[in-house]
Amino acid sequence: MANVGQPLMRQMQLLDADKADDLYQVYRKYNHAVHDDLIRPYPGIEDLLRELRRRGALMAIVTSKSRETVNMAFRSVPIEHFFETVVATDDTELHKPYPQPIQLAMRRLDVVPEESVYIGDSPFDIEAGQAAGVKTVAVDWGIFPAVRLKEMEPDFYFEKPDEILGLCPE
Repeated sequence: MANVGQPLMRQMQLLDADKADDLYQVYRKYNHAVHDDLIRPYPGIEDLLRELRRRGALMAIVTSKSRETVNMAFRSVPIEHFFETVVATDDTELHKPYPQPIQLAMRRLDVVPEESVYIGDSPFDIEAGQAAGVKTVAVDWGIFPAVRLKEMEPDFYFEKPDEILGLCPE
C-alpha cells in the first residue's frame, strides 16, 4: 500500500521486478472484475466540485490510473463533467512523483504554477505538485496516514472536502 498513487506497473516493479508483468496482468484482471462493486463516491466531493465550478474554478484530474480505469470509474461515479481535462498515466512518459502530468494539465488549462493548486491523497501527489511549482494540498480521505502526508510538507492539509473551498473565494 506504500506505493499507491504511482502507476500500477511501477508498483508491481517495486514488489517484484522479475514478476512485474505477471503481477500487473493478475491485478488488472481482478480489478476489472470487482471495480464497479467496490468503487464509491467520497461523501461531499460532488457538492465540492459543484461549488468550485460555480465559483469559476478550472479543474483537472491528474491520476496514476490508466485511461481505461479512469473511464471505468466515471461510469460508476459520473463526475467527469466537472473537469476540463483528465491526465492519465498513459498521457505522459513520466508520471507521479515527477511533475510532467501536472505540467500537462496546466498547459491544457492554460494556467501557470502561480495560479494552480494540486490536491492529492498520497505522498507522490505532494511530491509531484512541489516539483511542478504549484501549491499543494494533502487530504485526509485517502489511505495514507496524516503523519505520512504531513511529513511531505504540503502547503495545506485538509480533513474535510469543504475546507478546499477556502482556496477558491467567491
